[in-house]
Amino acid sequence: LIGLSSAAQVTLGRGEFGQYLSINLGFGIGVTLGIHAAGGISGAHLNASITLTHCLLGNLPWKKFPVYLLGQFLGSFLAAATVFGIYYDALYDYTKGNFTVTGPTATAGIFSTYPAPYMSLMGGFLTEFIATMMLFLGILVIHDEKNNGALKGTQALLTGILVLGIGLAMGMNTGYSMNPSRDLPPRVFTAIAGWGVDVFTAGHGWWWIPLVAPTLGSLFGVLIHKLFIDFHNQSVLESGNEKRRTDVEIS
Repeated sequence: LIGLSSAAQVTLGRGEFGQYLSINLGFGIGVTLGIHAAGGISGAHLNASITLTHCLLGNLPWKKFPVYLLGQFLGSFLAAATVFGIYYDALYDYTKGNFTVTGPTATAGIFSTYPAPYMSLMGGFLTEFIATMMLFLGILVIHDEKNNGALKGTQALLTGILVLGIGLAMGMNTGYSMNPSRDLPPRVFTAIAGWGVDVFTAGHGWWWIPLVAPTLGSLFGVLIHKLFIDFHNQSVLESGNEKRRTDVEIS
């Protein structure tokens, strides 16, 4: 809700009420608040690709997956509807009632991500793959108490800053969706609310990239963490335990 609202304000305000940084800050703050709101209840699963990855790894029972997915999609759809309601007058004034996906007064990008005009599907796929890999790798590192995890209580803030950093670094090409739950429900809403089927055909049929690339990126982020951090955590812990046992025997 905060992220989409910030995008609406920047676009419809014609640059007078914020810039690209405003959108990144909006999504970062939104993620931080979402984790604080749902972290203790459900683990704050705000991203379908990360939820699916946890299920594949056995960290989350599969019976919870459809429930989490429904919650994510419903929340995202309602957020898009709320932003549409809040900014309807501004949308109408900006577009003169002609809601378009492309062109000088395009507004569909307020709700879902679309590739820049110069982007190929392959380039966009790679961008979303790497961005989501960095997102989940960062989340794993922040919560890695065996290594150098974040101080208790700061994980939500740091995850929000992580989202902000990825947006500042990799947002130009595709709008850094990194999350099927953040992209598909608002896209469905815009198709219903007046933008039509163009939301699925624009960008050479871009709509499926924010579904597939983040899922594969999440899995690769886990692989990177396992190979280069977690396996070495185990070695450090074992050597530390061995040293402590030796010290006890000497005492």
